[in-house]
Amino acid sequence: MSLNTLVKSIQDIMRKDVGVDGDAQRISQMVWLIFLKIFDDKEQEWQLTISGYKSPLPSRFRWSNWARDAEGMTGDELIDFVNNDLFPALKKLATAAGVSPHGKVVGSVFEDAYNYMKSGTLLRQVINTIEADVDFNKSGDRHLFNDIYEKILADLQSAGNAGEYYTPRAVTQFMVDMLDPQLGQIILDPACGTGGFLTCAIEHLKQQIKTPGDRTRLQESISGVEKKPLPHMLAMTNMMLHGIDVPTNIRHDNTLSRPLRDYGPRDRVDLIVTNPPFGGMEEDGIENNFPRKYQTRETADLFMALIMHLLKHDGGKAAVVLPDGFLFGEGVKTALKRELLEEFNLHTIVRMPKGVFSPYTSIATNLLFFEKSGSTQEVWFFEHPYPEGYKSYSRSKPLTIAEFDREKSWWGGAARKDRKTTEYAWKVSAQDIAGRNYNLDCKNPHEVEVNHRAPEELMAEYQQIVKQLEDAQQDLKAELMTCLGKES
Repeated sequence: MSLNTLVKSIQDIMRKDVGVDGDAQRISQMVWLIFLKIFDDKEQEWQLTISGYKSPLPSRFRWSNWARDAEGMTGDELIDFVNNDLFPALKKLATAAGVSPHGKVVGSVFEDAYNYMKSGTLLRQVINTIEADVDFNKSGDRHLFNDIYEKILADLQSAGNAGEYYTPRAVTQFMVDMLDPQLGQIILDPACGTGGFLTCAIEHLKQQIKTPGDRTRLQESISGVEKKPLPHMLAMTNMMLHGIDVPTNIRHDNTLSRPLRDYGPRDRVDLIVTNPPFGGMEEDGIENNFPRKYQTRETADLFMALIMHLLKHDGGKAAVVLPDGFLFGEGVKTALKRELLEEFNLHTIVRMPKGVFSPYTSIATNLLFFEKSGSTQEVWFFEHPYPEGYKSYSRSKPLTIAEFDREKSWWGGAARKDRKTTEYAWKVSAQDIAGRNYNLDCKNPHEVEVNHRAPEELMAEYQQIVKQLEDAQQDLKAELMTCLGKES
């Protein structure tokens, strides 16, 4: 069965169920089922590879014991089991004492999960479809799981409410490539959504693995936080698909709900890469977790204050997606930008064109790269152009990673040496930016020369076009008269 056919067949079954309302619920339902299937397949592997491995799930709650048999529980019996036995047992794993790390992973996924399906007969059909067509322990099917996951993400984006936790893959890849994480460094995404930045970081770090110990270090390097249940569930599944078997460092929480002063030296990290939600407002009282100079309910501003606080003092690095409004905004934004220039090296801002996040928002965005290594002397700006012939991006014409080759060849390596001013790149001194009241909305000074030609040449061309139009009208009139004459 093809990928599209598989996902469509599952969704078609769910559409018949009166309890499932809309794409988001269908996707949530599909994800918890697929998660349990993946976890069960992984457990079979762990029993062979981990000495003394013991499942955190009581035997009757393991997928292989209640779901695998196509002729097993169905109808009211299945719904009763899922709602009244399975879900309560899995939810308890999040808070129960003495639960293994593997059990904590399951608990955190099901903490806010919900079974929307009302028909046990239809639920059995969905389970049988998943069970019959995919085996995570077959390498070919493992790739299929990744494809299924990508298809689910695409459907989630189409549901219309995914913009706040979706970043185009080309953007995540470019930002991670420029940060160039190394094994042993702690990488954090404090608003990780479905885990796009972290999976890019995992793939980047996998190339550095040489020993079994390196694999352990990789597992310990990746950390993220997501407050919404569905993207968190997707992030946990995503981590397992990318080899992080026990993603206990992907927490279901709101990073902003903890007072800034409570984050101490132990909480500081080497690298932060993120696309914090912007345009949203935090709940009342969240701003009181921050010093007065940062107090606002604008989510992106609070995240910037947090990111700056969490970077290690000896060279911590960050790459952050922010809207144009942050660059020219005042008030709290001015305070943040002043600190960014005075206490960090804000070395590069890549200015992205409109439409990168289409269709979720048309807001123009920027990629800010900075590090905790002295104050800013100058900020380099790079204006990312549309590909030739494009007026915007769309779902059928998305941004691609190849487009960033221009930035990568200009970047100057890890030391950012020999950068040159071009039609896309220019620099502005920190002193000039301070003189602009820390307005970072610096326009590209490069102007494309337009040859408007001499007025008499343009007039002659216009008169020639008018003459051609008049001749065409006369020809058309003659043709019409001829036709009318024939008819009469």
